[in-house]
Amino acid sequence: MAGRGDPPEGTPEGVPGGGEDEYRSVVFDESFVRAARLQEFSAQERMGEHARAVRSRHAWARAGASRQAVALVLLIAIAFAAAVYMGVRHPYQTPQPQTVEPLHSSVVPLAPRGEVPGGPPDRLFRSSPAAEFRTGAEGVTVPGARRTQSFSESQVMTALTTAKEYLVKSAIDPGVLTGGPVQAVRLLLDPAQQTQFDQSFAHPVDDGRHAATGWLARFNPAEVTLADTPVRVRGSLTVVERSPATLEVAADHVFVYAVQQAHERAPDHASLFTVRREARFRFDRNDLRDHHLELVQSTVLAGPQACAANASGYLRPMLAGQSAKGDAPTGTDPYTTGRTAVSLCGVLAPGTQPALDGRS
Repeated sequence: MAGRGDPPEGTPEGVPGGGEDEYRSVVFDESFVRAARLQEFSAQERMGEHARAVRSRHAWARAGASRQAVALVLLIAIAFAAAVYMGVRHPYQTPQPQTVEPLHSSVVPLAPRGEVPGGPPDRLFRSSPAAEFRTGAEGVTVPGARRTQSFSESQVMTALTTAKEYLVKSAIDPGVLTGGPVQAVRLLLDPAQQTQFDQSFAHPVDDGRHAATGWLARFNPAEVTLADTPVRVRGSLTVVERSPATLEVAADHVFVYAVQQAHERAPDHASLFTVRREARFRFDRNDLRDHHLELVQSTVLAGPQACAANASGYLRPMLAGQSAKGDAPTGTDPYTTGRTAVSLCGVLAPGTQPALDGRS
């Protein structure tokens, strides 16, 4: 006889235990009920007209965890947007490169005392203070490079080698020295300085800004030629970090040239011409990347040269046998407004000329 709760026909074959055991593992806890898509109306709600037996539960009602996840995503998005905004508005941004300054230059003639000594170039050099100088580009020595607070060792070395390249092309290259093309020098300059450079060669003026000889050394090929002897050079390069965005290289060199009158057929009748050039080169990060430099200061002392000589376009050496008797610098009118020629002149100190005891 079937027990209470058993089917009238008894327990079906193949079903273990009884009917209750089949659903014993199913637990209808509170989370299961809340997750159900359908919810049965109460008896009172079903008594209404056109009432439905069940209703659909809103997705937010069954997705409490989903709401928390969405809220967390929104919070992260808001925080990221705030971080981006603060980064744009942050007062401590990476320093921007400085504005390129124009070149400030001065070219000071050094007048000799007495006649300019002449003779074979080799003998002139041996009896002058330049006897131990190196020749050509070997005289422009590059010191070891060390990193600074804001620039790497390779960047410092780039600044030094670019400064050396400028000095070699602007003061040693024979083509430039004899009045030839200056494009190789121009291309090393920051593009922001190239207009000033062009103006200095188109219309050279002794105004501290537009003297061609402030940028480089050159002689008028109609007046002076180089003797067949390498330029003698001695000097130094030093580098400092001026700001987190700027490196500066200071160059201080003496260049000694053996020169003679243009078209001179006697190469043993030469004289020495000395140029002391102090220069400051500035490099921002774009300059270092593009192999450029900014020449911001150039001071040139050159002689033997007459005080009255206009050296804004070309250096004008006094040649062997010439003297500067009665030479004096031209006057400067302080009442003249606008650009005024800067008239400066010095005197070559004793011992700076070759000591030949009057022999040529």
